Amino acid sequence: MAKLQKVLSYPAILLITINSIMGTGIFFLPAVGAKFSGPASLIAWLILSVISIYIAMCFAELSSMFAKAGGIYEFCKQAYGRFASFLIGWSTIIAGNITIAMLVVGAIQYLAPEGSTLFKVLLSLMFVVIFNLVAFSGMQTSAVMLITFAFITLGTLFALIIPGIFKFNSGHFTPFFTSDTTTIFFTVFLIAETFFGWETATFLAEETKDGQRVMPKALIYGTLIIAAICLLFVITSIGVIPADLFGASATPLTDLGILHYGIFGGSVFTILVYLAIIGSVAGWVVSAPRLLLAMANDKLFPKQFAAIHSKFKSPYKAILLQTILTSILVVVGAGSYTTMLHLLVPVVLILYCFVILAVPILRYKQPKTKRYFHAPLGKFLPYAIIAILLSLIYIWGTHTDGAYHILSLAGSLVLLGVPIYFLIEMYYDAPAIRGVNEFLSYPLLLLENILFPVGSRSTLLKYAGPLNGKKVLEYGCGVGTLTRKLAKRVLPGGHVYAFDMVEHNIRIAEKHLAHLAHVHLNHHPHLHHFNIKSKQPKVDVIISAAALSYMQKPQTVLKHLAFHLKKGGKVVFLDYDKFFFVIPNVYWMQDSNYLNKIFKNAGLEVEIIKKKHLFWESVYIVGSKK
Repeated sequence: MAKLQKVLSYPAILLITINSIMGTGIFFLPAVGAKFSGPASLIAWLILSVISIYIAMCFAELSSMFAKAGGIYEFCKQAYGRFASFLIGWSTIIAGNITIAMLVVGAIQYLAPEGSTLFKVLLSLMFVVIFNLVAFSGMQTSAVMLITFAFITLGTLFALIIPGIFKFNSGHFTPFFTSDTTTIFFTVFLIAETFFGWETATFLAEETKDGQRVMPKALIYGTLIIAAICLLFVITSIGVIPADLFGASATPLTDLGILHYGIFGGSVFTILVYLAIIGSVAGWVVSAPRLLLAMANDKLFPKQFAAIHSKFKSPYKAILLQTILTSILVVVGAGSYTTMLHLLVPVVLILYCFVILAVPILRYKQPKTKRYFHAPLGKFLPYAIIAILLSLIYIWGTHTDGAYHILSLAGSLVLLGVPIYFLIEMYYDAPAIRGVNEFLSYPLLLLENILFPVGSRSTLLKYAGPLNGKKVLEYGCGVGTLTRKLAKRVLPGGHVYAFDMVEHNIRIAEKHLAHLAHVHLNHHPHLHHFNIKSKQPKVDVIISAAALSYMQKPQTVLKHLAFHLKKGGKVVFLDYDKFFFVIPNVYWMQDSNYLNKIFKNAGLEVEIIKKKHLFWESVYIVGSKK
């Protein structure tokens, strides 16, 4: 099986980390800070830098413990368990795809503000496809792209910082406080997005050489470098343009470029800012599919998205899904990306709170797990940082119109993951399958003609052929919908041996079939790894409806079933795929070649027959024992 390759060196991951963390905030947010706090915004940058360096240390400790592709999802899985880690991973997927879509649209808006909406959407979709194609081509190609964008970003900033040092006017910092000092804390919230992106870098840990040692250094030194650059940039920017004028600028880097290099310089810096924004998008495009890969490996996302391309060693199915999601968001969000970006700040701060809290929790839960870096005061200080982040969200909520609406929208997007979580658990987790089926036993009885239509039953029985006088084993009988038909078909002289993992289903079936001596109902609690005693008589036919996809070990189950089938005996299975055209079933139900293989390994020669319906696809598996 193909795996991700460790191709990133320390210099490469350091540059990629800087590009991921710095993002686009440094190009716009110094002006935002100056608008609200004037020269005193420098204090907000100092406060944010100190907080960010400690957050980087928390990420460093966790990545030194778990240098895996899942990044923050992996940290939270270790600290909080499956459900919480799924919601955190789900929230990060949402945030990541919205960020990609909104930034690429925003970049086009920055470059061509007068262009038509159709032009901007088409150009944005082109960049989404190009970056995902680069991501598909493998990490080595992607790393070259990301490092190139990192040099563009750093070069752009230093091209403005260096002349700013020589033109610096200290008089622009007098008076230093131009507004209420409490606005400084609100400014910290507004400029916080500058340092977002540690999670993006951690997704690449599994592809970094000696990741457990290298990632902590890249995260900490990368954040220190960004803090120094931010402070220098803010000081030199306000040092050449008064804070009130700088804060009023919609394109601050263009204005600085004109000041230092003339009109032509302003045009050049407009293009450079555009490229830097696009570079930030590229970082997300390359790294985010690794999160889907990690969740799929843990069976918290459809298993198909864990597939690694044999040649390029990239999670190509996760990249394809990302391309589709981002393209949809580009079209839908073409006119609302500013609102979405405002939405991301509180969501990401809450995600960071969970990550930071994982440090003291894992110090308690996993004290012996090897750590190549220890965050200072890791048992106590994270709580103070969390309190600061939550207070920033509170201050934002009290100073921002529509904050409640934005938080409600964020909460709705997160809660959307709850039913998805239970649907995925139904795919993979046997206790969840039994629990949900127990709960739904009576509703299933009432809806049996909808969920198991008469037409599907008739087709299944047609493939089974004449059953008079035969012994039939029904695998997964449910509440007895099909069992009742089989009981009539096997007469005279035949028998039905029906099994189900849900005891409640068996009790319901018994109410309808207990008077029939030739029907034998059995509760088998572990139908997903079905194994019955050898005293079970050999049967002529094995029939099953909608139970094959519940198997956790399909090859093992099929071998046990085949053992109890007479030579030449028939097998007839029915299951489903492509619900509502897009929702896949478990991976073995989608691949006809794989299905044929596992049945053949069990000694069964079968034919796969697929029939499309209004809301799903029926998959009939018909054959016999060799």
